[in-house]
Amino acid sequence: MNVYADVFRYRDLFVSLFRREFQARYKGSVLGVVWSLFNPLLLLAVYLLVFSLLWRITGSIEHYPLYLVVGISAWVFLSISLQGASRSLIEHANLIRKTRFPRQLVPLSVVATQVVTFGIMLVVVTALSVALVPEARTTWPLAVPLALLFVGLVAGLAVLVAVLNVVLRDIEHLVGALLLPWFFLTPVLYSFDQLPGFDRHHGLVQVLRYGNPVTPGIEALRAPLWAGDVPAAGDVLHLAAVAATALALGAWVFTRLDDRIAVDL
Repeated sequence: MNVYADVFRYRDLFVSLFRREFQARYKGSVLGVVWSLFNPLLLLAVYLLVFSLLWRITGSIEHYPLYLVVGISAWVFLSISLQGASRSLIEHANLIRKTRFPRQLVPLSVVATQVVTFGIMLVVVTALSVALVPEARTTWPLAVPLALLFVGLVAGLAVLVAVLNVVLRDIEHLVGALLLPWFFLTPVLYSFDQLPGFDRHHGLVQVLRYGNPVTPGIEALRAPLWAGDVPAAGDVLHLAAVAATALALGAWVFTRLDDRIAVDL
């Protein structure tokens, strides 16, 4: 895992890349980082209007706004990180061709900028959770290590798509194309037990739940923040396993293709 240890060994460079990415993202903006909250909050407002008020199909989910905002926070962090990371090495081509440095720091700095938004959203969610769900006043600290595992999952995937996109430029477009169907296969807007075919297709639901690397992580985060409960052991173990797998796979692919990055750029 030297690929990720370089973040600490070259922490000054990583901070510089993070600052550069952060400043470039909000250059000339009056509100700055506040704009990073606009996307998830806008999505929250639209989905609440459509699913909770107009279609009225979320009545069985108690505290639906809180349920929704937990899922949206995690999903927006994942989707924006992967989209940004897939382009990151190409966008830094001039820097990469000029000097030798741990190139994995580039996509990881993209993820780090999104961690800021993710962290702010989780603070807001935690405040709402403590106010609305009395049981969550004792369980919310469990969300911290779960969020860190989710960050690990996203970081591993980000390194993977970033390096693959250098040698195969279709990856960037593939990521963009897959995110929308992936979103609707993930229980961000709904819960599986709410689906009409839940009882008849229980096996399929389990495949959708555990075949999707994101779903158990979102469900694990919801347990302490929305339900005020300890997350299911299966969800936590699954999240830990997919995070470790994503980190290991990203590191392995990056190590195999690192020498080709500067050449292919």
